[in-house]
Amino acid sequence: MQDTVLANAPLITNDATVLGILALILGFVFYTSNSQNAACRSFYKYVPALLMCYLLPSLLNTFGIVSADVSQVDEVAKYFLLPACLVLLTLSIDIKAIAGLGSKAIIMFLTGTVGVIIGGPIALLIVSVVWPELIGVSGPDAVWRGMAALAGSWIGGGANMLAMKEIYGADGKIFTIMVTVDIVVANIWMAFLLYMAANHKRIDAKNGADTSSIDRLIEKVEAETRENSKQPELKDYMLILAVGFGAAGLAHLAADYLVPFFQNNYPELKKFSLHSKLFWIIVLVTSIGLALSFTKVRKLESVGASKVGSSFLYVLVATIGLHMDITQIVEAPKYMVIGLIWMAVHVILLFAVRKFIKAPVFYLAVGSKANIGGAASAPVIASAFHPSLAPVGVLLAVFGYALGTYMAWLCGQLLRIVGS
Repeated sequence: MQDTVLANAPLITNDATVLGILALILGFVFYTSNSQNAACRSFYKYVPALLMCYLLPSLLNTFGIVSADVSQVDEVAKYFLLPACLVLLTLSIDIKAIAGLGSKAIIMFLTGTVGVIIGGPIALLIVSVVWPELIGVSGPDAVWRGMAALAGSWIGGGANMLAMKEIYGADGKIFTIMVTVDIVVANIWMAFLLYMAANHKRIDAKNGADTSSIDRLIEKVEAETRENSKQPELKDYMLILAVGFGAAGLAHLAADYLVPFFQNNYPELKKFSLHSKLFWIIVLVTSIGLALSFTKVRKLESVGASKVGSSFLYVLVATIGLHMDITQIVEAPKYMVIGLIWMAVHVILLFAVRKFIKAPVFYLAVGSKANIGGAASAPVIASAFHPSLAPVGVLLAVFGYALGTYMAWLCGQLLRIVGS
């Protein structure tokens, strides 16, 4: 028996070495994806950098170099980096600034959120008519669990996706499939949005949308960017770490009391994830981040709080990649239909509401990508309209991170009802 275990042991079992390899992979991806080399630019034109952050670590697992069953780096990332990441990505939310964007911007953003929440269950119901085996499964490989994780990505971004994966217990196989669906379907929609950005004046004129608020917004954003820019110092980074890990520690402490309380007094609430320690940690750190956004702590964003949070996020992404087996991706086409229908519900709802309220196409595009793609995509779409609008994309995307924890959980509950 022992000989069998040794024979199946991965080549590398030291977690310090594993973490070092993951850091090198992330460094390689970020360096090459931002390189001016023609070959690199051509490659990343078609292969998103985020996909490589998942895919390259999966090769370590697929070829037996590292085993996710042996390594514990994902546990450390899940319980330490993920909570800190969520705090740092939400503390910069400026509720007043978001309200100042105008009601149409908020309406389009929330419409996108609603489209994702209802689109998932609708897509699963439709596809189950053709493939009935996709529902009625309750184990960790259940499709609805993987879709709940995807809902996290489509209402906020990668951090929320990883959070929902853990909350709903999706296994590595179905999660890998949904990551593929996420990358493919989201990038198809991204390409269409970039086309609209290039033709927004004609589209807005045809729809009779008033774009004067966009012009005023550009002036405001440019002024605020000049006023708040600051060169970070060592003390700033130490404060960022103190807030991120301090809030994570507080959430862990509270969860240690909340979980046994609900287990002992409300056993029937297990199905709503209230017996999960990670659920409480994620909800608490998100709430702490929102609370801090009303204090001076939010000024840490001017010295890079969200960048530090994003660096944690990509370490999380790489550790999740260790659970992937790329040989399982051949099953993705079946699930691609789910993603396309899901996205169609989101898009149809957005266009219907936009036409009704005569919103500028900018609000539709950024409102959508602030949900689907989050801070990685919303600024790109916003800057496609005007470079000065990129911070607006960040602003709404960070708001999406905050909503993602709650709304993706709600979507997951609807999916559980449909799929289990």
